[in-house]
Amino acid sequence: MKVSLLRRLWVTFSVWVIGCYASALNRFTVYGAERIPGSGGVLVASNHISAYDTIFLPWAVIRRNPLQMLWAPAKEELFQNRLMGLVYRSWGAFPVRRGRDIRAGKQINVLLADQKVMLFPEGTRHKDGVLGKGNRGVGKIIYDTRPQVIPTALTGVNRWKFPAFGARGGVSFGHPLDFSDLYQLEDCKETHQLIVDRVMEAIATLLRQEGGNVDAG
Repeated sequence: MKVSLLRRLWVTFSVWVIGCYASALNRFTVYGAERIPGSGGVLVASNHISAYDTIFLPWAVIRRNPLQMLWAPAKEELFQNRLMGLVYRSWGAFPVRRGRDIRAGKQINVLLADQKVMLFPEGTRHKDGVLGKGNRGVGKIIYDTRPQVIPTALTGVNRWKFPAFGARGGVSFGHPLDFSDLYQLEDCKETHQLIVDRVMEAIATLLRQEGGNVDAG
């Protein structure tokens, strides 16, 4: 997908502003960002614990990949305010209807051919920080598009209150996952569930390393 240079500059500048808030005024740390491929289709698959996730993850990714985009599906309610909708869209977010949104699913598949996309496999936010079960629809996306999948674990930011100062939190990126054995299996619900289960276990491992809450169900 072609994106204008002006838009890329805006995204890079704005995420650095957010990065100053996260890491200079607070203590948000980033580990393993060098594991994120610089090119090709990349799926950043993360747990979801706070509204901060949708702004801190782009910063953590784009700070090492300037002038790139991190696309993200977001619930359509966020776009009801026309001004904020424009802001979200300028960042690479696009609206998704609750339930099965075929159009949004196709858009994700197209983007993952050569772009970076952020997804929360749990499908909803867990403010208590406990890891939930992965949605097999994410496994289907991975099976169909074969991107480089980076498991990602967020911690601490579910306890932040805006404006936060000196608050602790962080994000850890794991190594790209290997699904070559599962890609040999039939394209069915059971295979898709096995794929997303592997993603969730990788996220759980990162959370254990960071002392986060784990209950992948």
